[in-house]
Amino acid sequence: MAEHYSSFDRSGTKWLLQRVTAAFLVVVLAFHFFLLHFVNHAADVTFAGTSARMSTWTYFSLMVLFLLTATFHGVNGIHNTLVHRDGVDGWKQTAITAVLVVASLVLIVQGLRTALVWTNLF
Repeated sequence: MAEHYSSFDRSGTKWLLQRVTAAFLVVVLAFHFFLLHFVNHAADVTFAGTSARMSTWTYFSLMVLFLLTATFHGVNGIHNTLVHRDGVDGWKQTAITAVLVVASLVLIVQGLRTALVWTNLF
């Protein structure tokens, strides 16, 4: 595990954003599991029941924020691991970046479509 983190470029704002997004994702998931397992565990905690209790736009906004944060964190981590650990440069770095950008766009579009279907906004 230590060699994984030692491969990251620790300069600039991307390193800081990687740490901030990791902390955000851990806090949101911990809060989610806390609510599911300790608060009203005997009550109806199905997806439909939970989403009906929240404002639709609030729930949609939280889903999109989580989607964007998780996508950035994952793609930036993969990019740093592949490019900086192995010292890739030139056309290989461009190809890796292009593939990751396309994958990010596909993930975001599919995530937005799923969020819209779950919240019945459109």
